[in-house]
Order: sequence, then C-alpha cells, then structure tokens
Amino acid sequence: MYRITLNKTEVFLVHPGGPFWKNKDDGAWTIPKGEVMPGEEIFAAATREFLEETGIALKGNFKELNPVRQKAGKWVYAWAIHKDIDETKIKSNTFELEWPPKSGMIKPFPEIDKAGWFDLASAAVKINAAQVDFLMQVATITQVS
Repeated sequence: MYRITLNKTEVFLVHPGGPFWKNKDDGAWTIPKGEVMPGEEIFAAATREFLEETGIALKGNFKELNPVRQKAGKWVYAWAIHKDIDETKIKSNTFELEWPPKSGMIKPFPEIDKAGWFDLASAAVKINAAQVDFLMQVATITQVS
C-alpha cells in the first residue's frame, strides 16, 4: 500500500510480532504477506493475509508488481494499491509460542506488532532487503520521490 504525502511517496510496512523480532528494527519490517493455502489464488491469499495481519479489508485498483525472491528462496508476490489508512488502528491475528523456551508455558503473540508509513528512503532501510525491489516498483508507479 502506498500514499502520496507532501509530494512524497510513502509505503505501508508492518513489523513482525513475537519475541524473535522484539528488538529488531532495520531490515525487519515487511509488506503484509503470508502463505498461500492449497487451492487458493495468490491474489486472494494476499488480500486475506492483509486482512489477517491488519484487520483491514482492502478494495480498489490493485497493480501487480513483479515478484521477488527472498534469501531463503521463497518467492513473494505483491500488489500495490493507493490507499491511506491509520496505522495505529491495525489489529493483527495472533500465534502461540512456547515462551520462554523450554518453559512449558504457551503464550499468544500478535503476528504483527506495529505498522507504519515510511518514505521510500527510510523504507529501504527498514524493509527486508529482498523486498527493496518492491519499493523501486512503487516509485515507478508513483513517479515521485
């Protein structure tokens, strides 16, 4: 998702929740994304995952971006949409994890613990390095810095 503010392109990124990501920032943020279920179309998975991770259903004019391959070999497919949402209002689904490790205690954690809007230069520092190409594609779509 992107918006234009004061003639600058900003992109919407999310920060993974849970103890592994708690103290990580630069390079840890991502676009909202997830797994495609068996028999599910990729675009349907993308919109479902956005809803699950933010609590916000997106509708509108989506522009398909070229997929990127992450370091571990996973392909990530994405679509751009021009929207403006309040990042403080996201509500993520949760997952359960034994925490602390080997404690026998299962705790819930949000899949996404925070979201934010970043100009393209800041986003390039925050986002998973493999996803920087998505930012360049959005810059081409918006034709502003």
